[in-house]
Amino acid sequence: MIVYYHRDFDGIASAAILVEALEAVRGEKDVRWAGVNYDRTLDWESFGIGQRFALVDFHFHRRAEYWFDHHPTTFLDPADEAAYEESDTHHFDPTAPSCPPILVEHARRRWGWEPPRHFEELVHWSNVIDAARYASPEQALFGLEPAIRVSRSLTCAPDDAYSDRLVHLLRTRPLARAADDVDVDRCWQRSCRNRDAALEAFPAHVLERSPDVLLADLRSKKIRRERFAPFYLHPELHYAVTLLPTRAGAHITASRNPWNPPADDGVHLGELMRGYGGGGHEGVGGCNPPDDATALLWGWEIYRTLRDRERAAAGRGSA
Repeated sequence: MIVYYHRDFDGIASAAILVEALEAVRGEKDVRWAGVNYDRTLDWESFGIGQRFALVDFHFHRRAEYWFDHHPTTFLDPADEAAYEESDTHHFDPTAPSCPPILVEHARRRWGWEPPRHFEELVHWSNVIDAARYASPEQALFGLEPAIRVSRSLTCAPDDAYSDRLVHLLRTRPLARAADDVDVDRCWQRSCRNRDAALEAFPAHVLERSPDVLLADLRSKKIRRERFAPFYLHPELHYAVTLLPTRAGAHITASRNPWNPPADDGVHLGELMRGYGGGGHEGVGGCNPPDDATALLWGWEIYRTLRDRERAAAGRGSA
């Protein structure tokens, strides 16, 4: 059995919890794990062929023996959504702020599992980090809590194997000990230097901004990137659209300002990004364009969609 997980704090914590539960109460032996990203959905039909596999914090797949997720855009097509059924091994809760609480509650209720106590903090901090429930942008950027240090270390992961090792650390250690691991601390220290450089460089890479929305192109390998830089530097914004580089190519992220959201319900960013082959949550979504030219085209389209929507909302408010 191999557990596939999304390579962020939420996904890594989910993998750690599921692996432990599978071996403790489901009779699985020598469970392995591997991270995935959204580029894997480009060949979704052939994903995992010939394997027994589980998926956590990622899109629904009909062949997954175990599957748990909370993303409202998890189903890639209507046929997948029709094929899903709640079961002893499958659970979906789009109202959950992260995936670990889904797993823990399901395993307790369905499998009679009592998780190790250190998983309680994984659940708590997964909810904070994945739903951007930080007290302030300052905490998100400069927080010293172990979970924040572990999460921020991922921005400087030397390779994909780094997240796999984090699964092991979070499975076997409290967060404080995982954060103090030599490799994790090294990556976190580097992320702090990169954060400072990213905040300094960010203004020069803003392509356009309206009173409420900003578009930035951060694809250059010569600059550092910081997820919350737009809202730290421009707290008046409601949304930010950023073009980012990944090992698989360009990525676009659209995010809502957690500390200054739109006055009304705003745009469901996961649904917006699903129109571009991606997905996500109400407050953050992403997609992987096929090439750089398309990334720039889509970035402008998404920016203008949000900008025009905010202009219309402002007009209604002043009418």
